[in-house]
Amino acid sequence: MKMFLISDNRDTLIGMRLAGVEGIQAEGISGFLEAWKEVLENKEIGILIITEKLSNEHKELIKAVKIREGLPLIISIPGCHGTKKDKDFISKYIKEAIGVKI
Repeated sequence: MKMFLISDNRDTLIGMRLAGVEGIQAEGISGFLEAWKEVLENKEIGILIITEKLSNEHKELIKAVKIREGLPLIISIPGCHGTKKDKDFISKYIKEAIGVKI
């Protein structure tokens, strides 16, 4: 199984390539949709990494594939400018999930 990145910026793409992950920089909606289609058709890709900005822009599309398909596993990573989430988002997530404040 391979990993593949769909990025909204060049810096993240270059950084992931240095780590051995192939990918593409998606330009606009059409660029994202084209890359998305290619990834879903390629059965060798087991993990799809998407930058947070693109993930937020295409939530419904990603959610539909996560529900219907077993692979690829889709994960979101912060882009080169960092995350837009709150600093304590992990603590909030745990509290919502199991009801325990850490």
